[in-house]
Amino acid sequence: MAKVFHLEVVTPDRALLSEDVVSIVAPGVEGYLGVLANHAPLVTELNIGILRIRYPDDTEENVAVSGGFMEVANNRVLVLADAAERPQDIDIQRAKEALRRARQRLHDPTMDHERARAALERAINRLKVAGVELSRDLEAD
Repeated sequence: MAKVFHLEVVTPDRALLSEDVVSIVAPGVEGYLGVLANHAPLVTELNIGILRIRYPDDTEENVAVSGGFMEVANNRVLVLADAAERPQDIDIQRAKEALRRARQRLHDPTMDHERARAALERAINRLKVAGVELSRDLEAD
């Protein structure tokens, strides 16, 4: 049996999950990083991206995260996410509407383009985790 460690994913609104897992791959600000049991202690900032989780029964789950921090210590991982959603919790219509609004804002010279780009990344990330196929022209801008 693979070695496990405890993962907790918490947002300002709720505790999303608290489970024993075999591995995770997290979206760090300097790139994705993997964690297995007995990982060296670390604290890192998270980016918008997919938190990939593998459970002891070999099932996998993707969680959409929108920034935050991750702490690894003593076979425990704590993800303090700005926002996090499991696929079944994502409102696909709402995410598509957010994608549409963000794209419009990127083309408006009076808008804050950095905020619009972050909103676009969050919407694309949520749709990917929900399993929605996106064409290249929807992702690129």
